[in-house]
Amino acid sequence: MPARPTLNLIGPGRVGRTLARLWQQQGVLQLQDVLATSAASAQAAVAFIGAGRPAATLAAMQAADAWLIAVPDRQIAATAQALAALPQPAALAFHASGSLPADALQPLAQRGWRVASAHPLLSFATPERAVQQFAGTLCALQGDAAALGDLQAWLAAIGARCCTLRAEDKLLYHAAAVYATNFLPVLQAVAERLWRDSGIAAAELPALRARLLGHALDNLLALGPQGALTGPAARGDQELVQRQLQALTDWDADAGQAYAALSRLAARLARGQL
Repeated sequence: MPARPTLNLIGPGRVGRTLARLWQQQGVLQLQDVLATSAASAQAAVAFIGAGRPAATLAAMQAADAWLIAVPDRQIAATAQALAALPQPAALAFHASGSLPADALQPLAQRGWRVASAHPLLSFATPERAVQQFAGTLCALQGDAAALGDLQAWLAAIGARCCTLRAEDKLLYHAAAVYATNFLPVLQAVAERLWRDSGIAAAELPALRARLLGHALDNLLALGPQGALTGPAARGDQELVQRQLQALTDWDADAGQAYAALSRLAARLARGQL
């Protein structure tokens, strides 16, 4: 490969834009072609990344040393199949799914491509914020050994810490990320709706959010999950848990079911059994 390998990007969403911009800005990979669902999206991605050119179709994309397939999970296999059907020379192809193994790119592997998955363990709220937060991010790699060496070097060059996973462990690994990050906004949204419905003024919610989440995070970082745990389930106050459960179930059945499950997990954590 040349000193600065070329990169094609299929699916310039938040993950694709973030990685491509970091690699481009830090001189690791040279962005070449970008394919999106619309010309406007591809052009916006090129503008954000600061390099590359929009491609009108998959067939119009030039050959590249590496291909990042950053489309939604449900589209990865079909994208790999379509790419494998083109007369592209074998290269390195990787997707960014946290739950799917590298085997999702099997049509390319059958044509001699090196295939892998590379999932950055970061909440990509916006590409702008993710670019600033990326340094120190753990990236889980899985796939061909011949592909992982290059990917690890490229990711380390933009500040990532890499580890490898087995294909069969990816669903649990990704579920952990969902618990750690994706459910937090959901829980906060439920809490704020409960406060509003119980009479707390909407103007008070930003301050409540900042103080309670800030203190909870400080405690979690300092004491770990078990040490930071508070609340009726942690205290073993099952009478209060049941009364709150009934009130929540009357208010919103889904919120009640979540409260029941989380209260059982909290009790297990308090006993050191989680």
